[in-house]
Amino acid sequence: MTLRTPYYLIDKQALLPNLEKIAKLRELSGAKSLLALKCFASWSVFDLMSQYMDGTTSSSPFEVKLGRKHFPGETHAYSVAWDEADIPEVLANSDKIIFNTLGQLERFGEAAKDHVRGLRVNPGISSSSFDIADPARPFSRLGEHDPARIETVCDRVTGFMFHNNCENADFDRFDAMLGQIEDRFGHLISRMEWISLGGGIHFTGEGYPLEKLAERLKRFSDDYGVQVYLEPGEAAITNSTTLELTVLDTLDNGKNLAIVDSSIEAHMLDLLIYRESAKVAPNTGDHEWMVCGNSCLAGDIFGEFRFEEPLKPGDRVSIRDAAGYTMVKKNWFNGVRMPAIALRELDGTVRTVREFGYGDFEAALS
Repeated sequence: MTLRTPYYLIDKQALLPNLEKIAKLRELSGAKSLLALKCFASWSVFDLMSQYMDGTTSSSPFEVKLGRKHFPGETHAYSVAWDEADIPEVLANSDKIIFNTLGQLERFGEAAKDHVRGLRVNPGISSSSFDIADPARPFSRLGEHDPARIETVCDRVTGFMFHNNCENADFDRFDAMLGQIEDRFGHLISRMEWISLGGGIHFTGEGYPLEKLAERLKRFSDDYGVQVYLEPGEAAITNSTTLELTVLDTLDNGKNLAIVDSSIEAHMLDLLIYRESAKVAPNTGDHEWMVCGNSCLAGDIFGEFRFEEPLKPGDRVSIRDAAGYTMVKKNWFNGVRMPAIALRELDGTVRTVREFGYGDFEAALS
């Protein structure tokens, strides 16, 4: 396949280990897993993912519709705030609707009276090390936090959603926080039929004690008589995708700089938001280069990496682990060419599933 860079390359073979761990966790614990579309919504691989996962969960009406259309299984509908105009279509395309506040439940609960209804509960604790991503930060708008207030609507919902983990690869930390949730909300959880523990649990990572997590989830489910849901995003797609780039120019300004045909602000926005470096493997060799984006932003930098040979125009650079919060956030900043999306099938063949051109750029504007 000859495809002009930049492009995201999703590898189904690299997806499989994550999916197999998700299926194993379901088998051992009884917990169901829903793909968090806010992280990854590239529906060209949903045929494979739906064989191992139980459905999708959303953060907006468009994600609800995408999940219903392309991913067999359950479709959970959540939004920080529903718009009245969207409610009929959201209900028509979902199995469960989850309200962020008591105010939203009061406003739309009657319209959803024949639907499975849930409420987001904010436990006031999280594993996030970034204030911008911490759902339990002071004055958080993400869910209800007062058990007494929540108890007043327990007869109007059948489940709660807790989402307080963020890139949490520490089982003991997860276990401790779940214990705190039980201490504070256990008397209310026991009145529910289902509980979502959200995403951010990095249980597909190397060395994670999957059996311990399964035992803890099963014990929680049995103690309270609830169906447990998880909402993996990164855990489902980690290490499955690369962003393929080409070096356009080089210069020396105190460091060796290589400018590539991509931009972190446009194509890997979280690197900019969280001031993180991209990943390049093997990242060895005697030649250190700063890989820079081709937008006008001075801080458009993928990171500093080591290569076996000096970089030159025309060389390829492969950015690792480029699936999560990339394709769902890509944008047209500076009119930089948007990466195509390509797929490596299980048999090794590669095909292009989406290309973007000037017409898409023009159509996104007015």
